[in-house]
Amino acid sequence: MSQLAHEAGLTTAHTHTSVANRCRRGMVPDWPVPKLLGWAIGERLGRTVQLAEIGMADAQMNGSFSDDVGRELFSVTAELSRLAGWTAFDVGQHDAAQRHFIQALRLARAGGDIELGCYVLTTMAMQTLLRGFASEAIDMTQGAFERAKAGAAPRVLAFTKLIEARAHARDNNARAASAALAASESLLDQVRDGAGEPTWIDFCHHAGLSADAAEIFRDLKNPKAALAWNAQAAAMQSGVFTRPVGMRLAIVVTAHLQDRDLDHGLELGNQAIDVLARVQSTRALDYVREFNAALAPWRRETAVREFLNRTRTELGMAA
Repeated sequence: MSQLAHEAGLTTAHTHTSVANRCRRGMVPDWPVPKLLGWAIGERLGRTVQLAEIGMADAQMNGSFSDDVGRELFSVTAELSRLAGWTAFDVGQHDAAQRHFIQALRLARAGGDIELGCYVLTTMAMQTLLRGFASEAIDMTQGAFERAKAGAAPRVLAFTKLIEARAHARDNNARAASAALAASESLLDQVRDGAGEPTWIDFCHHAGLSADAAEIFRDLKNPKAALAWNAQAAAMQSGVFTRPVGMRLAIVVTAHLQDRDLDHGLELGNQAIDVLARVQSTRALDYVREFNAALAPWRRETAVREFLNRTRTELGMAA
């Protein structure tokens, strides 16, 4: 490494021993050591090695700026990494999503952004939940809340409690789900206009909570409560929020089927297919699978067979 630094005309205050000690402790050495490590590893592998591959992407954010500007840069980059992770998750690229989420957490921590760190960890909990690991998602949301409750805005904490409620519902714990949902609603009641909350959490509001509550009670197999909450949710135009509308329709379809209302379920189910046929989302197809499963008692009926055929031909669902 010292030879590479000399050849590149760079200077570093680190010895090889201090670099090794920092890496063992999970610390990123001062610039330009990360670049030199990337070069050294790249020479051994015979290819270019990006700093993100060796967990040192944070080190690229070097330069002359104030502490406040530096923290803002870390936060902005963290949110971009979180968004990249969510996009990867939505199309079923789970390993890539986790790499982006972990990087987002590192950047949020480097910037001292407690709120964004809470949001990123909650987003990771959502991925964990939707992959079928409800108890792990509960632990993650509760950990995110505990770390951030003293300094995060009410809306940020409300989102974390909302995802905790969804996780409890998937775990079939109605009491815990209802308690977390009530806590989320109470936190949203504390939100005040002009309170300086992060813009990236603007989507979390009472109408949005109602849509999530419909999913919570669908998972708890309480269709009447699910449909009542859905009636309170904000209406969304399919041309504007195509994927969310399709997924919400799928949730309502399942609730109607749980309520033994086949005709209404098929009517809305066909609307959901019309919407979701326009998007590519692995996550959205999971919602379709759920209402397809709820059709099991009526599988022999002609209308149901025709509907299931639509999901196969237009959405590529397996038989």
